[in-house]
Amino acid sequence: MSVAWLNTGDNAWQLTAATVVGLQSVPGLVVLYGGIVKKKWAINSAFMSLYAFAAVLIAWVLWGYNMGFGPEWTSFVGMPHPIAAIGDELKQAVIPTSNTSANFPMATMVYFQFVFAAITLIIMAGAFLGRMNFKAWMIFVPLWLTFSYTVGAFSLWGGGWLSSLGVIDYSGGYVIHLSAGVAGFVGAAMIGPRLARDRESFQPNSVLMMLVGAGILWLGWNGFNGGDPYAASRDAGVAVLNTNIATAMSLLVWTVMDIQFFKKPSVIGAVQGMITGLVAITPAAGVVSGYGALIIGVCSGMIPWLTMNILGKRLSVFRKVDDTLGVFHTHAVAGLLGGILTGVLATKAGCAAYALTNPGGAIDGNWHQITLQLEGAAFIIVLNIVVTYVLLKLISFVVPLRMSEEDLLVGDDAAHGEQAYALYGDGERTPVLGD
Repeated sequence: MSVAWLNTGDNAWQLTAATVVGLQSVPGLVVLYGGIVKKKWAINSAFMSLYAFAAVLIAWVLWGYNMGFGPEWTSFVGMPHPIAAIGDELKQAVIPTSNTSANFPMATMVYFQFVFAAITLIIMAGAFLGRMNFKAWMIFVPLWLTFSYTVGAFSLWGGGWLSSLGVIDYSGGYVIHLSAGVAGFVGAAMIGPRLARDRESFQPNSVLMMLVGAGILWLGWNGFNGGDPYAASRDAGVAVLNTNIATAMSLLVWTVMDIQFFKKPSVIGAVQGMITGLVAITPAAGVVSGYGALIIGVCSGMIPWLTMNILGKRLSVFRKVDDTLGVFHTHAVAGLLGGILTGVLATKAGCAAYALTNPGGAIDGNWHQITLQLEGAAFIIVLNIVVTYVLLKLISFVVPLRMSEEDLLVGDDAAHGEQAYALYGDGERTPVLGD
């Protein structure tokens, strides 16, 4: 039975956007992680992503969604409550604290917001690959979702205090990427490094498989940013185009930087540049112009490259903390950069199309927007440092955060009793060291 508020076009686009965002995680990052790590870690790395996707969904419908988008409990978080009854799922989507409604059912909204929550944990996992105890990861995922992600989501998107101030985070530069990058760095420091032999030699087992995952990630980002107007609107089209402009420019700039300094164009480097472009445009996608997207792409191709390849090799903190895939550089640095550039490059027309009252950014004379963006970033950074440290400390009293030295030598077979590739006879398992 149809209802007056339902717009079938908006609902179809929102379900499509949610599905392609879900594909970024499963199989996108599952395949990317499985290919970019050493052979002995392919199963473990992929399974960390798959587990997180499932665990987040159950926590999300039982309490997480309403903490992020439900009725206000405090100015930082909503009231924990399930959203699984048929009456809840069929009613019109409404975010009560921000006074936002959409012309599709609540079930669509819950699923759309879930895939954002899930990919945040999966991105963070990239900092922990190659040594985190899987049982510790199983405990950590729902706890971090509850005490960190929902707070950031409510504060910026659910009608909390940062959104009331006027901080702009179009699609998750802060809520998702800055959070995942900072939490990943803190977690990597607490879990400890991989084996020395793994840090010295961590050649991808399948660059082509990594590229498949990267391609799914790029195109899936059309739903990531294009779905946030909650409608098949003109602003959704702007967000999709700007996303691809910034990403392409960032990839090209990163590749040129690689050629200039390392004398060879690296496909792994190109993927890093692709990711930093996707991340940096995310907080700005629908509120900047195409020229703004080009500027963001240039900056996201250069600045994270410099932090990863120059500062990352010179500063002792980056040498000591084993952030396996450089998540701090590709997500925290790029997310912060994009958030600040949003304060500079947001246009008044773009904000109005997205139903924001902000009079644009510095480019339109609103220099105060930069201050607001810095305040929002500072809150997200402090929140994730504190919450991640406390949670991992508590978990360490229950199970070790890091696998044993013996298991680290073997890898997947020790952690899961499985190997990624059948290389012997008819595929029978043989006891081998992971290397």
